[in-house]
Amino acid sequence: MFRVVKRSDVSSKEAFAIRAVSIILAFITIALFIGIIGFNPIKVYVSMIKGAFGSVYSFKQTLIKAIPLLISALGISVAFKMKFWNIGGEGQIVMGAFLSSYFALKFPDLNGFILMPIMILAGVVGGAIWAFIPAILKWKWDTNETIVTLMMNYIALKFITYLQYGPWKDPKAQGFPKIPNFSDNAILPDFLGIHIGWIIAIILTIIMYVFMTRSKKGYEVAVLGESVKTALYAGVNIKKTIIIAMLLSGGLCGLTGMIQASAVSNTLSVEVSGGVGFTAIIIAWLSNLNSFAILIVSVLFAALLEGASFIQTAYNIPQAVALIIQSSVLFFILGSEFFINYKVFRKVHSPIKEGK
Repeated sequence: MFRVVKRSDVSSKEAFAIRAVSIILAFITIALFIGIIGFNPIKVYVSMIKGAFGSVYSFKQTLIKAIPLLISALGISVAFKMKFWNIGGEGQIVMGAFLSSYFALKFPDLNGFILMPIMILAGVVGGAIWAFIPAILKWKWDTNETIVTLMMNYIALKFITYLQYGPWKDPKAQGFPKIPNFSDNAILPDFLGIHIGWIIAIILTIIMYVFMTRSKKGYEVAVLGESVKTALYAGVNIKKTIIIAMLLSGGLCGLTGMIQASAVSNTLSVEVSGGVGFTAIIIAWLSNLNSFAILIVSVLFAALLEGASFIQTAYNIPQAVALIIQSSVLFFILGSEFFINYKVFRKVHSPIKEGK
């Protein structure tokens, strides 16, 4: 029999070692799986690296995938730092894309230097509003934010589906449920062959690091996450802090939606989020809510996605196999968090001494 005991403290070196071992075990397990289905694991791994970084094109595609992951994870990390479990990144991305798309579609001839800032602001506002609702519900009636934010994802997605099939349906699409494409004025420009979302992402990483570690409000968010009683004792305005943190969290996710709709999809659709909101939760958690760690993990995770996509074509591997590879890595890494926070001991049963 075994018993589990919570660790009192874990050094950063120990945590790093546990995570490193989990990653090694993940790739060993995946290698066995790849070998069983008839492929050479080493060649497959080399091909994944090649597919993610082997050419200028693949490197750009990896960065394009990393941009929404990074910005969304930065937003999620703010709420998580406060112990507000914002599982609604997906819906906040969608609503940010929706509000920015409104201006893109209604004012297609507006000068890009005017339209683009309006779309960016609209994206932030759309995501912030969608995050504001569960924040108010939490403050007023102490609702479960995990359930509320999760359910709001589906409301947002169904709303966009309604627009696709209804009032925003493109009359030129010959009956196909599609929203019209944006005009060139509403599409983010490129810089060095990649849309400027990557510059925005890097700037936001620096800003969020400074905000969370150097600003008074960032300190209040962290204190509130540690203990509500401590926050009250320190004079933190609980309601104001929750609202500001969630507006910031949802606003960043909404900005992701604007970037994806404008620079990647060039239109609005239910696929605009693409699961980014859920993946960003994992990235934020694995990065220990550190902005620069989120930057690194986002690129590595994007490389995993791009590499897995590449081997589907290179080896004619079914999509299910690529998904198994991705999920196995996540399973082991997330599993390592258990061993970082807990110790497992084997119970030793001593023989019962009989009385004389």
